[in-house]
Amino acid sequence: MHRRPITSILAAALGGLIAALVVVLVAPSSGVTTRVVSSSTGVAANALASDRQTHETLAHVIYERAAPGVVAILATTQTSGLFGGTQSDSGSGIVVGAKGLIITNNHVIAGANKIIVQFGGSSGPTRRATVVAVDASNDLALLSVKPGQLKLSPLRFGNSAAVRVGDPAFAIGNPFTFDQTLTVGVISALGRTITSPNGASITGVIQTDAALNPGNSGGPLLNAAGEVIGVDSQIAASGSALATQGSNSGIGFAVPSATVLADLASMDHGAAAGG
Repeated sequence: MHRRPITSILAAALGGLIAALVVVLVAPSSGVTTRVVSSSTGVAANALASDRQTHETLAHVIYERAAPGVVAILATTQTSGLFGGTQSDSGSGIVVGAKGLIITNNHVIAGANKIIVQFGGSSGPTRRATVVAVDASNDLALLSVKPGQLKLSPLRFGNSAAVRVGDPAFAIGNPFTFDQTLTVGVISALGRTITSPNGASITGVIQTDAALNPGNSGGPLLNAAGEVIGVDSQIAASGSALATQGSNSGIGFAVPSATVLADLASMDHGAAAGG
């Protein structure tokens, strides 16, 4: 999802007031009786408000911890032919090692003549990256930058096999070049299969409703512990079953961390996942 020519919880703050809980009872005779049951805010409204506050606090903590380990990637390609020129694609990446290793989607950097990685947001330092290894079939690529004078914050990887539908999900990336953007949702489904740009099937994929847009590709999908459980890769878009382009439809897909970790191990270039 790079740029390539590219419940609600309803919680009322009721203070010390008494909240009225309306319960609708359906009798066997098909008659409907409405009963008003009094409930103290300490039991009902405060519980809902507490849930919302906990959720918001969790998102804040995860963002503060994980955002420094998410980078923006700009890949420039020189095209030839009658209408040749320069094409720039943007995406995201995950710092996976203190020696300057970064994992991203292969489709973010495929064919690029120049890859620039930016750390810490739009005002952060930039480095030119080189491609260390590629697994086109899983749409993954390992990049390397010179780590000198950089304060690197590798992210930890979680166990994608332990993920359950309904778990909270957090995505951080570079959608539409708006760097360091956090979106929040849940795990919507597990075990999906998507098609890599080279035509291979990627299995065990995680589906989420956390908003993913062009530029999110290669960024992390995180669990409630702030661990990477997947690499955001595709979305379902109108007119296309699966795409690396298009805008958020509420159906996004991430390559599971189990696949990513296996790739990092096979690439065997000193990638210490999670630092």
